Amino acid sequence: MPDASPRPKPFTAPASSAALEDLRARLRATRWPDAPEDAGWGLGTDLGYLRELVEYWADGFDWQAQESALARFPRFRVPVGGLGIHYVHARAVAPTGSTVLPLVLSHGWPDSFWRYSKVLPLLTDPGAHGADPADAFDVVVPDMPGYGYSDRPTGPPLDSIAVAGLWAELMGLLGYARFGAAGGDIGSHVSRYLALDHPDRVVAVHRTDAGVPVFTGDPTDLAPEERAWFESVAAWGASEGAYAAMHRTKPQTAAFGLTDSPAGLAAWIVEKMWAWSACGGVVERAFTKDEILTNVTLYWLTGTIGSSMRMYGANGAIAPAQLGRRVEVPSGFSLFPGDIVRPPRAWLERTANVARVTEPERGGHFAAFEEPELYAEELRAFFRPYRAPSLG
Repeated sequence: MPDASPRPKPFTAPASSAALEDLRARLRATRWPDAPEDAGWGLGTDLGYLRELVEYWADGFDWQAQESALARFPRFRVPVGGLGIHYVHARAVAPTGSTVLPLVLSHGWPDSFWRYSKVLPLLTDPGAHGADPADAFDVVVPDMPGYGYSDRPTGPPLDSIAVAGLWAELMGLLGYARFGAAGGDIGSHVSRYLALDHPDRVVAVHRTDAGVPVFTGDPTDLAPEERAWFESVAAWGASEGAYAAMHRTKPQTAAFGLTDSPAGLAAWIVEKMWAWSACGGVVERAFTKDEILTNVTLYWLTGTIGSSMRMYGANGAIAPAQLGRRVEVPSGFSLFPGDIVRPPRAWLERTANVARVTEPERGGHFAAFEEPELYAEELRAFFRPYRAPSLG
């Protein structure tokens, strides 16, 4: 019988001149709020910085150049679970006879496949970047449903468990019986469920965080450093978690303004790029204006800010029993110094079969983009023992 599997189709998405002109017109017509004198970033996005960024977005930023740079990656769309999924599928450049490990990378919010655009060449062709050619990966980077160029669910939003199931199906469609998984932010959650629900296929899982902690046992069973971490996470949520509460509870309200105003969209996203990166209070120490605006423009052109936020509510409804499951697949963690809610080793050991924990010297929440060389080396070192001839 003929193979009925869906066929991936090469994907490009050039923006129309009308869409770009509409964007520029909206930027030039921005109605600005006031701000207290010397507020800086203390109340949210800095007014002076955003004015500067919006001016550049309207009259200096070259989206077509950024679009061409992203188009150098082999990008595809394929139906998975009833949704069109956009993904990058970059093949390894490896010595003859070496074992290539397939790797699926999962992004978080507020980004898309963009998160891994700097690190992809370092993972697929390490030999060209001063590393061991035998450490090459076949890399798959999907946009989650409701993000980037993947379809938006028309019904209830999908949670991380459901997305993990889609990624397992996608990797099968691409011919990978076994593979590694890695991610951060929501992508850490998805990678965790890939390991939990598909342990026969995931050889190892690497994460840059352990998510927001949930513990339903006796608090006295927690180690002192775990209790201290829980307290720090609660304090972080009280001072920094308003965005997540909005995403979980009333994302549609925020979506009206953020979908209509590119300046508002930039404010919502850039504040997190500032707060969560290791930029030392100066966002452009971590990202150039072109890099920031490439991420934000992807959201603008795809109209996905609302659908991306809705995933928070779906994840917030995951049952505690699911959140409490322990990952038995070999697990590695790279805890970058500028990231948020960094877990102690005791919590990692409680929740996963820990094979490796490192604390790289630089980088924050967007480590794959902020420090691609360090992140690539973390993945190469962690997955090296899990390469085997049967993985392709």
